[in-house]
Amino acid sequence: DSSWLLGPGRAVQGHLGQRKPILTQHLPDLSAGEGGPQTGTMTECFDCDNCKESLYGRKYIQMDNGPYCIPCYDAHFANTCDECKELIGHDCRVSTGSGRPVPWGVRSPSHFSSPPQELYYEDRHYHEHCFRCFRCDRSLADEPFTCQGEELLCNDCYCSEFSSKCVACEKTVMPGSRKLEYNGQTWHEHCFICSSCQQPIGSRSFIPDNKDYYCVPCYESKFAPRCTRCKKTLTKGGVTYRDEPWHKECFVCTGCKTPLAGQQFTSQDDNPYCIKCFGNLYAKKCSACTKPITGFGGGKYVSFEDRHWHHNCFNCARCNTSLVGKGFIPDNDEILCRDCSSDL
Repeated sequence: DSSWLLGPGRAVQGHLGQRKPILTQHLPDLSAGEGGPQTGTMTECFDCDNCKESLYGRKYIQMDNGPYCIPCYDAHFANTCDECKELIGHDCRVSTGSGRPVPWGVRSPSHFSSPPQELYYEDRHYHEHCFRCFRCDRSLADEPFTCQGEELLCNDCYCSEFSSKCVACEKTVMPGSRKLEYNGQTWHEHCFICSSCQQPIGSRSFIPDNKDYYCVPCYESKFAPRCTRCKKTLTKGGVTYRDEPWHKECFVCTGCKTPLAGQQFTSQDDNPYCIKCFGNLYAKKCSACTKPITGFGGGKYVSFEDRHWHHNCFNCARCNTSLVGKGFIPDNDEILCRDCSSDL
């Protein structure tokens, strides 16, 4: 980072930074004669290219088009700090990097003993001490940062203000980290756990319950109804009988084991039966057709003493006239209308 400039006086070392000209000092020529050192006479002009003042014995900066005194260089070529709005003097070295200040890279140990730097980002220039986080005022000279609008923010401030916070631990969910989002809320992947078994749910299915979240096995074990017959949980569908839950495949006729879901059925001693089994096992039998009298489907029947008839079976044994709502005469196992009984 240094170079030697040869001027009309003697060679003087100047520090070289990126895009920065060389700072040096011009001294008169000293030549040795026989009697020892003698002061030579200045025979050539060496002036500032702008103000035309002599640069002999003064520090100057060599530009492509000629030398400049320090005041003229700062007035014409120095950048203005975007933060403090003051000129960034000639003694600040410009940092290296492709459109990014040195903070994004790794500096050599010599950086810490080098002169102050001029940092630039995009088309903005800063004194090194002015290149700071807009929120916490932390120096960004050796830190990663983000530009948010016109503000430069350190990574911590950016994440704190613009990144989501985990509902569980209330810490920032860092950009690029694994997370889960549900109902407008965000969790770290390892913070989204089942409220029962306390294991991370990850990409598995879950069931919300108020402010709690459960994996499916825990929810079923804790909350899902259990079948009255097999005692296993009901995850979908099912049948309710006498305010008790049943799997459809478990709700069957006590007699023939036929599924009763969606079918007519009745009960005996709290046990469900299909119509056929109930009629065969428990229903009264019609004295005329001997078939069960179940009363289903709006069916009515007639009873007399210990005998029973379907409505459509309660007819005169001789003329087959319906006796429903009419007088009749019993004749041993038969019933007769009045006309037929008078012929006996």
